[in-house]
Amino acid sequence: MARPVIAIVGRPNVGKSTIFNRIIGDRLAIVEDKPGVTRDRLYGTGEWNGRAFNIVDTGGIEIEGEDEIMKSVRMQAELAIEEADVIIFMVDAKSGLTLADEEVAHILFRSHKPVVVAVNKVDNQGRADDVYEFYGLGFGEPIGISGSHGTGIGDLLDAAVGKLPEIEEDPYDEDVIRVALIGRPNVGKSSLVNALLGEERVIVSDVAGTTRDAIDTPFERDGQRYVLIDTAGMRKRGKVYESTEKYSVMRALKAIERADVVLIVINGEEGIIEQDKHIAGYAHEAGRACIFVVNKWDVVEKDDKTMQQFTQKIREQFLFMTYAPIVFLSARTKQRLHKLLPVVNHVSEQHAMRIQTHLLNDVVADAVAINPPPTDKGKRLRINYVTQVSVRPPTIVIFVNAPEIMHFSYERYLENKIRAAFDFEGTPVRLFTRRKSEED
Repeated sequence: MARPVIAIVGRPNVGKSTIFNRIIGDRLAIVEDKPGVTRDRLYGTGEWNGRAFNIVDTGGIEIEGEDEIMKSVRMQAELAIEEADVIIFMVDAKSGLTLADEEVAHILFRSHKPVVVAVNKVDNQGRADDVYEFYGLGFGEPIGISGSHGTGIGDLLDAAVGKLPEIEEDPYDEDVIRVALIGRPNVGKSSLVNALLGEERVIVSDVAGTTRDAIDTPFERDGQRYVLIDTAGMRKRGKVYESTEKYSVMRALKAIERADVVLIVINGEEGIIEQDKHIAGYAHEAGRACIFVVNKWDVVEKDDKTMQQFTQKIREQFLFMTYAPIVFLSARTKQRLHKLLPVVNHVSEQHAMRIQTHLLNDVVADAVAINPPPTDKGKRLRINYVTQVSVRPPTIVIFVNAPEIMHFSYERYLENKIRAAFDFEGTPVRLFTRRKSEED
């Protein structure tokens, strides 16, 4: 099931990206002491007290001038209200309570979403008393933290995770294939849902962002049951929302986590843009089976080489997803639509495939015989044993004498050999190297 979402909201330069990096334990966000430096909304996963969650740094609003700051802050708050289960409202002890903070507070207060106030830059005992000023925001006890020193983060996570909703049970049986459609606005996700169902269940419009909510649609075809999860577009319109396609990613993330198979829908008429790569990357990182669906193929001017050339572009732009098959179709005319569900069934089977241990070890032994493992300072990597430990996605552990010698290029070589032997089309394969113990 989809992980709950915690969003970090606040005016520019209060330290949102620093806290985001602290929570996810990685330096994904660019941190610089300059307002508006975070150029893209960033997403990560965290875990605290046994609860996993997605966390989003909403600092990704480009600010064109001082007059745009309040508009940007309001937009961040509104998007967080719409997508998040809990909101961390970041303020700055050094500068104190500002008009921009009060503006955000008014918006958040009307939302009735759980809010935790984090007062950043409490870097010394002298600043501790500055926290009390923020009681006036009306969200209960503010929590003093220091992004630069890492203090108070545990208390902040205790408060935020404590407000997350209860975990919901999965309503679908194990034999149902959950299919999520993701892609930037106006690539034809809703049209594709309607074409698969054969009826107008989802509003379709040429205006990007007309789908109001994520819609689950169960259906059955040739004895196989499916659930289509259509990711919503932006709920509100206007210049502010239309200029921020990147904010559709949060809904895509939620759908990806609930899916077995992800259809990455690309507009064949417009081609591939950077946002397509971002969205596809989330599906890959989540370990879901993936299919590229090039929609609107009916309106593309083509000759006998067009499909081959577009395929080549996809392979070049998505180097990390060469395993994913590509289906060209038109949701509007239903051209080639019949090819899609058989591919969905196939990649779902590959995603859930388990390989017998002796077969896996035979393939790896042959691979090692052809290309021996690397050495480091005279010490050679020795592969003792290989086993698949889980499915969805297929996850394989390689037990070795010295994991630190395993180079990523050799790991990739082994993955390619495993794929050549067992296919695994449409699904990522995860390889982990572990030191062999006596118990193993």
